[in-house]
Amino acid sequence: MSESKNQTNDSKNVQAQSEKLISKLVQSIDEKPERVQNYYDLGTLLTRVKSYDQAEELFMKALGKFAQDKKANNLLEYGLGNLYYEVGKFDDALKRYDKIEDEKLKADAYLMMAQSLIQKNDYKRAVAYGLTAHDLRKQDPEINQVLGDALLALGNFNQAKDFYDQILLRHPGRADTQFNRGLVAMVLGEPYTDYLSQAKQLDPAYYKKSEQRIADIEKVLRDQKNDHS
Repeated sequence: MSESKNQTNDSKNVQAQSEKLISKLVQSIDEKPERVQNYYDLGTLLTRVKSYDQAEELFMKALGKFAQDKKANNLLEYGLGNLYYEVGKFDDALKRYDKIEDEKLKADAYLMMAQSLIQKNDYKRAVAYGLTAHDLRKQDPEINQVLGDALLALGNFNQAKDFYDQILLRHPGRADTQFNRGLVAMVLGEPYTDYLSQAKQLDPAYYKKSEQRIADIEKVLRDQKNDHS
């Protein structure tokens, strides 16, 4: 009972902090309407607190306001793309990311395009955009993860393994990487239990949600074995 009460208090605190931050950002826009970062920050925060309609309206208005400022426009397109990604409108998100030309945002935009394509099960194009992002930021764990995941889905297990291993050298605390590296090891006939144990320890909820994939791969491997015998 006390645990649920604590959770309620925590969510009330988070809500109160968010509302405080929202009104602070609204005030910043009133004081400096020419500063695009304030619009982006507010739109991103509204997306995070699931005020999607308000976030979309704000981004659209700001895009009109900064129509002649290419750099500002790119930042707002990226924010709007993230909003559409968050609500599952992946085609709309892709259109927004595709407009981005700003060098500083390019790698992030390509990464988000790859992630959007994974959500649409378009793994080949996800790899193409992932590799373009990888050329710009080779050590980025998010980019390597998206490449590993797309290659795993395509059945390119050795290539997926390389990207997961690159992540684990520097970021061993990623449950999703440990888990998927374990799946790859299963398929390749390598020792895999340590990877899966690590994933379970790091994020039990993620492990439980993904556990069915282990059973699926075990079944495929059993079927293959039976076919051969």
